[in-house]
Amino acid sequence: MNDCSMEITRTFDLLDHLVTKFPDKPDILAGKERGEWVKYSTHDYYKYAHYMACGLLELGLQPGDRVVTISANCPEWNFIDMALALAGMIHVPVYPTLSADNYLHIFTHSEAKFILVSNNILLKRILPAVERMEAKPQIYTLAAIEGYPRTLEILKAGIASREKNSPAIAHLKETIKPEDWVTLIYTSGTTGQPKGVMLSHRNICSNFIAHERVNPMTSDCRVLSFLPLNHMYERSMNYHFQLKGVSIYYAENMGTLQQNMAETHTNGFCAVPRVLEMVYDKLYAAGKDFTGIKKAIYTRAFKHGARYDYTLFKKVSLGYQLSQFFYERMVYRHWRERFGGNRLIVITGSSSIQPRIIRTFAAAGINIYEGYGLSETSPVIAVNDPADGYVRIGTVGPVLSGVEVKLADDGEILTRGPHVMMGYYKDPEYTAQVIDTEGWFHTGDVGQFVGGITGPRYLRITDRKKDIFKLSAGKYIAPQLLENKLRESEYIEQAMVVGENEKSVGVIISPNFNTLHYWALKHKLHYRDNGQLLAMPQTKEKFKEVIDAINRDFAAHEQIKSFRLVTDEWTAANGLLSPTLKIKRNILMDKYKNLIAEIYGKAPQPANPILSAFRSVDLPNFGFKKKGESN
Repeated sequence: MNDCSMEITRTFDLLDHLVTKFPDKPDILAGKERGEWVKYSTHDYYKYAHYMACGLLELGLQPGDRVVTISANCPEWNFIDMALALAGMIHVPVYPTLSADNYLHIFTHSEAKFILVSNNILLKRILPAVERMEAKPQIYTLAAIEGYPRTLEILKAGIASREKNSPAIAHLKETIKPEDWVTLIYTSGTTGQPKGVMLSHRNICSNFIAHERVNPMTSDCRVLSFLPLNHMYERSMNYHFQLKGVSIYYAENMGTLQQNMAETHTNGFCAVPRVLEMVYDKLYAAGKDFTGIKKAIYTRAFKHGARYDYTLFKKVSLGYQLSQFFYERMVYRHWRERFGGNRLIVITGSSSIQPRIIRTFAAAGINIYEGYGLSETSPVIAVNDPADGYVRIGTVGPVLSGVEVKLADDGEILTRGPHVMMGYYKDPEYTAQVIDTEGWFHTGDVGQFVGGITGPRYLRITDRKKDIFKLSAGKYIAPQLLENKLRESEYIEQAMVVGENEKSVGVIISPNFNTLHYWALKHKLHYRDNGQLLAMPQTKEKFKEVIDAINRDFAAHEQIKSFRLVTDEWTAANGLLSPTLKIKRNILMDKYKNLIAEIYGKAPQPANPILSAFRSVDLPNFGFKKKGESN
């Protein structure tokens, strides 16, 4: 733990902390430009942030103004973030993959004065929304784009006006309080318009200081950052790493992760389960090209890894430990070499991760620690603790220091403490619905406490309260438990469990076509396309075998009785997954409503051809006037 961490009560206090405690750090932030890593020292970071803050004031912005940023991860994102906090402005970081309607809602709802966008692709994406606004915000770009001023101009204005504006920034640093509003986070959600979460300095600082204490990394370590910084999870972890003096290198893109890890010899990173599942699948698929004894060793390394347990390793048999040594030499160390050679600390959240992935990677020295939180809780509520070895696979760990958690009568997780948001922007009614009169925030997630020597202390998330449904017989179904189990199969990419008010449970499955194609080749199946492959009796029988094996772990009423396979890939880009890669249940239910009807023997209702025909006719005005319309 850092000895001066308790002095940090505003996010920008990190800047003074860095130059005081790590004055010689040459690479607190780094990004790649033209094939080379460009590194920024702690003093660089301090100066860029302060000059940018002066520039924002010089350009006419005032404390309290909202400024939107839409950018890929890069060191400059941090300069802007800290500059806005220093100047008392409200940072509104936004996903770079939203629709024009969502952008319009966020820009208008937040009353944005400036929009800072990184490149021409993102500029083109937001312009349709900006053009529909009455009060258009000023747009600045990180890259040079003709017709638009660059954020570099803000820095230059700050440097030119430093004697004039530095006293104002110094005064703001003295007067800004921990309870003051610092950022507005629009939740991605899976339905409806994004809601603006108001977070204070205290919300954010209390949280990242608490979860920094459970990370054993030191200032000699490097992490690779690739999850979007506009999401509170990655942003909070970036503050966490800065507090520890850990170097943060920003990946070029998702396609260069392995290369960037190897170049930087990273010691860790943050991820969502889907990213780790893809890495696991690639490692597994690599063994399919091997033959003979090499293939046998590689395959058995996965089976050995699936038996690994953090808490039991010292108690297992000598035979297991010898096997661990063997597979470490033959397989696991080669995996790590692909990611820079170091043993890794990986923090994951957003949704549950398959236990077999945690176990296999842990056996290989890639230690995954699962946590849980929401944007409304700044964000971390609980996390497995690598510093003290408190890890229980299948849970999100113990509750964070300074955070209160209790379970409601129906199992809903309630939390209270300095991490709970100020409220939803311009929405006091909904705020009152989720934060009760005693200050408990109602998460909407259902959970239980399990394990622990002195009693249950590890939090396990079982489902979303709103997703739990009843069968017609009155039995409750928690779909996420089934979906997570289904995704453990190498043949299943995504799944959505259905059956509300029906006699039995069904599921829509988006297969893992890489694995399925390999299986089809092995069984000498010939097919024209994926649709024809899924329609084959052999394919359906294979998925029935997979589902039958999964059903053995569930009660009779929970078991899946019917399934349908679809050729569609579910991604955030096509709107079927949220930006945090959770399934958008309502959208999927609507998309596959005919398939779901087919599962339960209900023919979809055809359109009324007479009514449809009448509705298609464009009727001219018959002389009626709308209310308020003049002659």
